[in-house]
Amino acid sequence: MVPVIELRGALPIGVGMGLSPVTALIVSIIGNMVPVPFILLLIRKILRWMHRFEKFDKLANRLEAKAEKAGDKLVKYETFGLFVLVAIPLPGTGAWTGALVAALFNLRFRNALPAIFAGVVAAGLIVFFITYGVVLIV
Repeated sequence: MVPVIELRGALPIGVGMGLSPVTALIVSIIGNMVPVPFILLLIRKILRWMHRFEKFDKLANRLEAKAEKAGDKLVKYETFGLFVLVAIPLPGTGAWTGALVAALFNLRFRNALPAIFAGVVAAGLIVFFITYGVVLIV
């Protein structure tokens, strides 16, 4: 559930700690999805609150800039763009970023949540096959 690490780090860590790759995948997907509905529903209110305080204003501005940068493709491709943004297992992508972008670009919850879930599953499968392949080699 931790931003930046998300599923991309949780899956290999879980396997490294002795979980079966399938169990680690399922737990990682569930854990990655837990904060998504809250981000989709509450992030705009939280950012407005953060802008009221000098300490948090810079962070809020950085989050909005990150969403704006990631959201360029979302505007063109909407739900599919959101799926791709979340599915690419690289730093700066993922469920947290996807939820932030979807909320700030006013994507409907009922469209955003399934796209993010599908992206998390796709990223999970990519990381799963990489992790499982490394485990088989070792």
